[in-house]
Amino acid sequence: MGKQVTLKNVRLAFPQLWEAKQVNGEGKPAFSAAFLLSEDDPQVDAINEAIDEVGTEKWGAKAKTVLAALRGKDAVAIHNGDTKGQYEGFEGNYFVSARSYTQVLVVDRNRTQLAQSSGKPYAGCYVDANVEFWAQDNQWGKRINATLRWVQFRKDGDAFAAAPPADVDEIEDLSVEDEDDLV
Repeated sequence: MGKQVTLKNVRLAFPQLWEAKQVNGEGKPAFSAAFLLSEDDPQVDAINEAIDEVGTEKWGAKAKTVLAALRGKDAVAIHNGDTKGQYEGFEGNYFVSARSYTQVLVVDRNRTQLAQSSGKPYAGCYVDANVEFWAQDNQWGKRINATLRWVQFRKDGDAFAAAPPADVDEIEDLSVEDEDDLV
């Protein structure tokens, strides 16, 4: 059994919310995202408490030792952003990585469902997101993972590594001209 946590007002990175993708061309395609939190964000403590809770549920008396080892080899769903310091927004922060094999619910501020064509959410904006932490202990090893459940657009932010979305006003209105003039 997992532990759900709703992350509030976190910055979205590497969103794969509309089409399931493989990681480095391997494995089962999944929807995924990373969520950036400042080092002093109180949600970091809540995330670590959730990880401790699912670890204790899974490994009982051994949980403290197992979790220390997993944290030592970065095998939990919250990571030090300095490990991805080459990417904008990561350095000096933490990030939660989450995946889902089923379509993620993506909504606007008013809870209406969003389509990819809306341009929201995008890498660099602020969102709320619900993730469920769970303990893995199988032939592929031990980890604490996070399943992505839903994402809600909260507010705009500076887009990461991309120009702002195109605006229809940038395009000439050709409907006012005679079609013969367009040749």
